Amino acid sequence: MKARLGAVLFGIGVLCLVLAAGAALFVAPTVTKLPYDLKLCNAEGKPEGCLKPSVAVAENAKFLQLKKDAPPTVQTGTLESTTEVAPQAGSTEAEMTGDLEGKAVVWGAYGTVKWVQTGEVISQYSAELALDRKTAAAVDWDKQFLQADGPEGPSEVTFGGQTYKFPFNTERKDYEYFDRDLRKALPIRFDGTEKINGTEAYRFQQVIEETDLGMAADRVGALLGALAPGATSGKVMYSNTRTIWVEPVSGNFVKVREQQKKTLVPDQGASTALLDGDFVYTDQTIANSVESAGKNRDKLLLIGRTIPLVLAVVGALALIVGLWLVLAGRRATAAARHAAGDADAATAPAPRTSSEQVTSGASVRDGEAGRR
Repeated sequence: MKARLGAVLFGIGVLCLVLAAGAALFVAPTVTKLPYDLKLCNAEGKPEGCLKPSVAVAENAKFLQLKKDAPPTVQTGTLESTTEVAPQAGSTEAEMTGDLEGKAVVWGAYGTVKWVQTGEVISQYSAELALDRKTAAAVDWDKQFLQADGPEGPSEVTFGGQTYKFPFNTERKDYEYFDRDLRKALPIRFDGTEKINGTEAYRFQQVIEETDLGMAADRVGALLGALAPGATSGKVMYSNTRTIWVEPVSGNFVKVREQQKKTLVPDQGASTALLDGDFVYTDQTIANSVESAGKNRDKLLLIGRTIPLVLAVVGALALIVGLWLVLAGRRATAAARHAAGDADAATAPAPRTSSEQVTSGASVRDGEAGRR
């Protein structure tokens, strides 16, 4: 009985170990990829697991206001920056072919900056790009675009590095992060860990020193005419200190801060701040981001770590107990056979000695002689 039970447990142990290996090697990698069915949240925050807009606010900011048929002016007030990311399932199916098939998804991104006090739109942008499903880094795609302010329509761009997400299982190392104003990816440094609303996050920081944006001459000329009369040439300088807090298992942003500056520097006269704002995620956006990252983290850990570990432990215990029962059963069977052999030997007639055999033979012969 023990041997049979042990064999069953041994088989269960082998099965659990096989399932543990399968979960770790085949199931877990499928969930650490950007899915095809992500959706942007509606007004009610549905469907479950959808992507909610991110909102950052810069209080007491200086910014350039451009109005049609009016000269540009510099204003001061509170700016609200809203970013929406919308996965494009149709474009993914139609465009991610060849080397990109199954490996990348297309995302659309839309950004709007409003002057809170008046509700006026200060700037907008839209973009479409392809992201690697494993690393969430931008991949080369011939139809990617970035449309910033202006009527010229979408313009060509080459996205690179991380954009709206870090990799699953983010490491404590430096990455490349894409900057929209410079239109290129630059290093973003790992800067330590920090608790954000109780969730451990990796902090990354990208410092962009003052850099010439290379703005078109006609646009610079319009700014000079309104803000630096008498100047014959100039340039717009840009700097930014970008800090991103990332939940490492999911790679999701939980908090973002951008300290942006843009300055008009004429060849004559004083410089003028076109933008000086410290944008930080709102409390609600941080709460939403932490909740979403936590759910994704728990799901990933359950499938990628907890289930394989539990199966491996159960399998190992079943193997050990099963093997012990099999061996114990065999020992019990051998002992029983040995005991049965001893019992048979005890009840069998004892073998006669040689003297007994001689005496018996003589008696037989004497009896036969008497009968004669």
